Amino acid sequence: MILELVVPGRGSLVSSASPSYKGHRYPIEVIAHCCGFTFRFPLSFREVEELMLERGVLVSHETVRRWCTKFGQTYANGLRRRRPRPGDKWHLDEVFVRINGELKYLWRAVDADGTVLDILVQNRRDRAAARRFFCRLMKKTCSAPRVVVADKLRSYGAAHRQVMPSVEHRSHKGLNNRAENSHQPTRQRERAMKGFRSGGGAQRFLAAFSGISPHFRPRRHPMTAADHRIEMTVRFAIWDQITGAAGQPAEA
Repeated sequence: MILELVVPGRGSLVSSASPSYKGHRYPIEVIAHCCGFTFRFPLSFREVEELMLERGVLVSHETVRRWCTKFGQTYANGLRRRRPRPGDKWHLDEVFVRINGELKYLWRAVDADGTVLDILVQNRRDRAAARRFFCRLMKKTCSAPRVVVADKLRSYGAAHRQVMPSVEHRSHKGLNNRAENSHQPTRQRERAMKGFRSGGGAQRFLAAFSGISPHFRPRRHPMTAADHRIEMTVRFAIWDQITGAAGQPAEA
């Protein structure tokens, strides 16, 4: 299905193919709402189940989990295609996460505007892990930065010299607050979900979460309440288009 949307104040039409819901007995709006609640707010799957029950929709938390796994990355990819190209200054950072008692490392890259470029869950934070993340990041963005900012972890410098030696590398903990602050929503989700069950599950969920959650969090500081409502209305319309809910006929 091909949908078109006129975004108020944004000019031209934006078109996209909605994901396939073949074989699902629930309406698209229910699936989109459940996934939107899960990735937008720090809610567990059981809490989303209760929210839908309050609205008269009977759906199990396990069904919500399967929907997020199946459609989350598709929604995130659709939103990323609508974003401008990333800036030429990248901030990189890594934090530890415990998954089933094992220590893992979550690598994250953001641009100067705080947009998440990529995340990767790995077992180590040595040179090989940093090199793998650099290569994955350049392949995903199809570009190379002008400047890379990271903390003083030596793995960054070693991988940088191998993968992108012509790019300027700034190693200073105080310059990397933008990447460190971007970990806060992930920590909130980790607490709400009582931790992650596996490395693969954490990778799948956080990859979709990092693409969907920022869509519903516009910058509030320079915006008036009226401007914020207008901006959120536009973003809700884009979400409906991404999920395919915008093409559904209204119920009587």
